[in-house]
Amino acid sequence: MASTARVQAPSGNRALFITTLAIPLTGWTVHALALHRKLAAARKDPLTGLLGRDGFTTRARQITDRYGDAALVVLVDLDHFKQINDGPGGHAAGDRVLAATATRLTAWAGSRGAVGRLGGDEFAVAIGPARRELRLAQLTQLLARPVEVEDGVLVDIAASVGAASPDALGTTDLGLLQRAADAAMYAGKHTGRAVLAGPQHATVPSINGRRAGRPGTSILGRAA
Repeated sequence: MASTARVQAPSGNRALFITTLAIPLTGWTVHALALHRKLAAARKDPLTGLLGRDGFTTRARQITDRYGDAALVVLVDLDHFKQINDGPGGHAAGDRVLAATATRLTAWAGSRGAVGRLGGDEFAVAIGPARRELRLAQLTQLLARPVEVEDGVLVDIAASVGAASPDALGTTDLGLLQRAADAAMYAGKHTGRAVLAGPQHATVPSINGRRAGRPGTSILGRAA
């Protein structure tokens, strides 16, 4: 008959043993979390090659920290994109429009800027010092150029653009800058011009970090 031997360690040694085990476990947990954050930041959007939401957030914060009041955060939303997706070219045409928009935003932002696709037809950009009004006007003109979706077939597109800067809002908090840029973008929806956020845009009500009234925010609000 088998017997089981139990070793009763003194309470002080038992506590030391548990603490010794906990130290490497805690170290591995911290390492795993750090690795997860790095992987999320490096992950690219497969369609456009742009940074995903996590990657953009990391890079944009580096830009706002570096340039402070001179930084600029821009949000872009394609107008009538659903009509392109539902049109004769279908989702293939929509994908080409998204890819073309990504290429244009990357060229506009330059090598020191950050460009991300937040989801769907929403994009975000963060750049350093610039002549803002001129640069934003150039951006709206660039985004309004037709896109070739198949051989010889051009699709007219338009985009709404909102921007926010720390010096106008008195903060370098990226979340606040993005919400203000989002509100400014919708203030200028379908006007063909970019809107630079002022203090009034920073006070627009938000739900879960999104401007109140945007598609899905009522559902998110109820769920919260």
